Amino acid sequence: MSLHVNRRTFLNHGLAGLGTTALSRLLASESGLQLPDYAPRIKRVIHLCMAGGPSHLETWDHKPKLAELHGKPMPESFTKGQQLAQLQGSALRCMGPQWEFKKQGKSGLEISEIFPHISKHADDLAIVRSMHTEQINHDPAHTFMNTGSIIPGRPSMGSWILYGLGSMSQNLPGYVVLTSVGGGQSQPIAARQWSSGFLPGHLQGVEFQSAGSPVHYVENPAGITTSAQGDLISAVNQLNQLQASRTHHPDISTRIEQYELAFRMQSAVPELMDTKGETQATLDLYGCTPGDGSFASNCLLARRLAERGTRFIQLYHRGWDHHGGVKNGTAKTAKLVDQGTAALLTDLKQRGLLDDTLVIWGGEFGRTPMAQGSGRDHHIKAFSVFLAGGGIKGGTAYGETDELGYGVARDPVSVHDLHATLLHLFGINHEGLTYKSQGLDFKLTGVEPCRVVKEILS
Repeated sequence: MSLHVNRRTFLNHGLAGLGTTALSRLLASESGLQLPDYAPRIKRVIHLCMAGGPSHLETWDHKPKLAELHGKPMPESFTKGQQLAQLQGSALRCMGPQWEFKKQGKSGLEISEIFPHISKHADDLAIVRSMHTEQINHDPAHTFMNTGSIIPGRPSMGSWILYGLGSMSQNLPGYVVLTSVGGGQSQPIAARQWSSGFLPGHLQGVEFQSAGSPVHYVENPAGITTSAQGDLISAVNQLNQLQASRTHHPDISTRIEQYELAFRMQSAVPELMDTKGETQATLDLYGCTPGDGSFASNCLLARRLAERGTRFIQLYHRGWDHHGGVKNGTAKTAKLVDQGTAALLTDLKQRGLLDDTLVIWGGEFGRTPMAQGSGRDHHIKAFSVFLAGGGIKGGTAYGETDELGYGVARDPVSVHDLHATLLHLFGINHEGLTYKSQGLDFKLTGVEPCRVVKEILS
């Protein structure tokens, strides 16, 4: 893998003066045409990011003992000396689960009643109940989940995937981000969450607008033809190539690629957004009006992006921060994402796409078993995510928290373990995907030991 990385670095830093076509072909051969380390199980990822920290205790992790202790003091043996967010120094009292859990599917997975649609996919899901993380506040926790580092400026996992495998689409970005809001406090999401960091700039995520035109200025101004626009791009890129031949600056090759991609997107994006070919049954499945800015509409667009070769798709729903009113808040937010998530799984399966797509659903951390008034505080010791799709053993619950859902009791899974598993499904050995920056070999999974969670793989 080191030879592969050195050649990529050489191409990005030393050959910026080559003609655009030759350069793009060389970069493509270094990205998408290299054989992976072993047979890949997936071609793409759709990451459903539940921003704000969904409470595992109201969603995926049933804790009857916590219900028994509702209103009683939290046993000090759990919390003494532990890091808390806003509850530090407060009297800690247990808050029982606010919703019932029911066994679903042939597997009997226990899932909260606030997910009636997702519950129908119980036998497709692998719920990991033993996740833990390092950061107790939203932005750094998102940064850690996305980049594997608490230090801003590192490449996102989507950018690492594009770096290792390249894009599958010539006319759309290989990494697209969409956001929606509703149901709770809308956590701000910074664009650095999908940054390429020190990797080449063309590998960064591209944020599409969820309502209206997904990309600003994608249409030519009045009086400007496609041919004229193409001539302009060609002229600008010739100037860029001349500058690249003199300075050998890697950002110039990125600029050339981005100009050409933007030109191709002028025809690809309108086609992507033209949903006239979608049947009424499909629209009813998602329960949305395409382009209405909802999470469900973004799920439909994610399926269309997946069909057209986008390799990494992130849908942020910014509504899971429930410091107060956790009962009604989780139900309200769940209603906004439940049908869309289930529809996406159904739609992908019907079209034969789920077999080579990994769907990940989860937030940046969990919530405390202790009450914060009528809500729950941030919690890093334990939370839940689910995975579905290519290479995943459906109907599986992996890992356990203690009887109160405070900490991991069995089979802990770190954020780096999740990243290693994702790369494994792409056919990539996480130890080998590295990039040299500032004299160091960096990788998505960091320097601490981590592992592929093979127990959830089929």
